[in-house]
Amino acid sequence: MLTQKQIFEIKKALLNYQNPIFMFDNDQDGLCSFLLLRRFFGKGEGISIKSFPDLNKSYFKKVKEFSSDCVFILDKPVVSGEFFEEIKNNRIPVFWIDHHHINLQNIPKFVHYYNPLFNKKKGEEPVTYLSYQITKNKEDIWIAVIGCISDKFFPNFYKEFEKKFPDLTIKSKNPSDIFYKSPIGKIARILGFALNDKPSNVKSMIEFLINCKSPYEILNENQENKKIHKRFSEVYKKYEKLLLKAKSQVNKEKLLFFKYSGELSISGHLSNELIYNYPDKIVLVAYIKGLKTNISMRGKKSLKILLESIKGIEGASGGGHEEAVGGQIPTNKLDEFKENLIKTIKHFN
Repeated sequence: MLTQKQIFEIKKALLNYQNPIFMFDNDQDGLCSFLLLRRFFGKGEGISIKSFPDLNKSYFKKVKEFSSDCVFILDKPVVSGEFFEEIKNNRIPVFWIDHHHINLQNIPKFVHYYNPLFNKKKGEEPVTYLSYQITKNKEDIWIAVIGCISDKFFPNFYKEFEKKFPDLTIKSKNPSDIFYKSPIGKIARILGFALNDKPSNVKSMIEFLINCKSPYEILNENQENKKIHKRFSEVYKKYEKLLLKAKSQVNKEKLLFFKYSGELSISGHLSNELIYNYPDKIVLVAYIKGLKTNISMRGKKSLKILLESIKGIEGASGGGHEEAVGGQIPTNKLDEFKENLIKTIKHFN
């Protein structure tokens, strides 16, 4: 959790600056974090960060385009030095709210960084949870639940949500069960796949979500959300085929290594559902895109295993949580990485 001092500082910044820009990770936790802050404070532009694994220099043009007087980074584990250099040169304040395992020495001194992992009372709550801590807006409790369960976190306000929207819930404290088996989970999945769309459609969705009065406006298809449901349907069909292909490769080995290519970058979605179905495995989904391959890894000790496996591989990077990490590998080094991975898993197990 954030401390009261940290909440005060963040609130003060959002009240004082007139034109913030929110740059959030391209998943439900990032999206919901932004929505909670934007809906409560009533100002600011939201930009979904699709660059992987970092927030790179190219996004600075958005800061200039909107004449932003401050930058909020939400749920993004890596930010490039070049991006920060542009920010510093233009003297724009930065507030970074995060919950990933990172090296604090890599954060420039001028950045206001908030992460409960480094508080006296340590925590790894999703940024959605932290944003809800800041706003405490009961009308948006459904948004807070969506962000939390999407990040495999069961929030302490779920019972309150359950009383308000009993028809959207199931009797479970397992966030993955809620995500895959309940109506509120379906909404979370709809939003997750809708983020994998062209920028103009994502922008339209964000504008729609800023003004949504209830979760039913998303769940029940209508003229306003037709594009969102269409995208979900299109992506889900392709996703199911990839999921079945990945499941067909399951064997007695500890590692489930699945690679694919194509137009859809949904490795995170695939790895999440695969580890849900095979909790005793180490799941690695590799999305090959040209010279670079994006990876999503899930399972016990994933962070330690990944960091050890990329040692010595030039151009490889990665980070995240203890059991959920992402990274990037040069495609021509993918076989070498896989060999390292197999050896490292044996070592740690």
